[in-house]
Amino acid sequence: MAAGKGVGKPASMWDNMRIRFIVCFLGVFVCYFYYGILQETITRGDYGQEKFKFARTLVLIQCIISAIFAKILIQFFEGSKPDHTKSWLYGLCSLSYLGAMVSSNSALQYVNYPTQVLGKSCKPIPVMILGVTILRKKYPLAKYLCVLLIVSGVALFLYKPNKSSAVADDHIFGFGEILLLVSLTLDGLTGVAQDHMRARFQTGANHMMLNINMWSTLVLGLAVLWTGEVWEFLSFTERHPSILYNILLFGLTSALGQTFIFMTVVYFGPLTCSIVTTTRKFFTILGSVILFGNVMSTMQWVGTILVFLGLGLDAKFGKGPKKTTH
Repeated sequence: MAAGKGVGKPASMWDNMRIRFIVCFLGVFVCYFYYGILQETITRGDYGQEKFKFARTLVLIQCIISAIFAKILIQFFEGSKPDHTKSWLYGLCSLSYLGAMVSSNSALQYVNYPTQVLGKSCKPIPVMILGVTILRKKYPLAKYLCVLLIVSGVALFLYKPNKSSAVADDHIFGFGEILLLVSLTLDGLTGVAQDHMRARFQTGANHMMLNINMWSTLVLGLAVLWTGEVWEFLSFTERHPSILYNILLFGLTSALGQTFIFMTVVYFGPLTCSIVTTTRKFFTILGSVILFGNVMSTMQWVGTILVFLGLGLDAKFGKGPKKTTH
């Protein structure tokens, strides 16, 4: 018996679930923490008298890198596994996906990174609303209570007391906040489309990542050529060549971060993944406050705590929607 045991295949470090969790957690944390720093560095950097205003080109580069990365993953890990999802579904999903990313990146020209991260943390709200109205999903009561906490936190964070309503820039919801609302709505539509693809065609994560990014690359490529933004961007990079290094890292950290998120879901489930990403978002805000000097008031800190309390409770108690029969 002892000899038989010795013949068995030796266990590797990767078979240890604790090691896997540490790798996944650090992968998500490091990639997206650095991703956030790079995003703010690029969009709100010091370029003399100029401002970075090429959100569509930035997202185009991000989509190209993500598509290449997904193709490599499929080639090495999935081989010839077929994908039966309709191409037009990928196309429609890419439009909402694109709009959400462009709006989110554009918002950084008007709001600081903590506001953008906190606003994007409200993604469960449009996903829930559109899931109920379009897909007719049913959610537990705990889910609604968690969303109420999130909405309350965002309201506190965005509220600006003692501001004159006569000045457009001092309105409670400025152009940056409107862009975030647009981004959230489109995020909800993207989530509904992805849920439909998974339920109807059992679409794999890597195939979804590849095809959505390929469609997005096509649409954005035509858009930046039509508007001439790509030529303005190239001219801008000639005057500020150091930005190219940050943009390349930005795309790589985005693609790699998505990979670690998928690994976390596969090995530990969506609950653990939600907890990891929620923790990452909170520390991203702290990092932005420390590194970029984004000052937050006491009310904004209370709002931040409410948002992440709601997200954390949602990860713990807000179980997935019940399946409905059609």
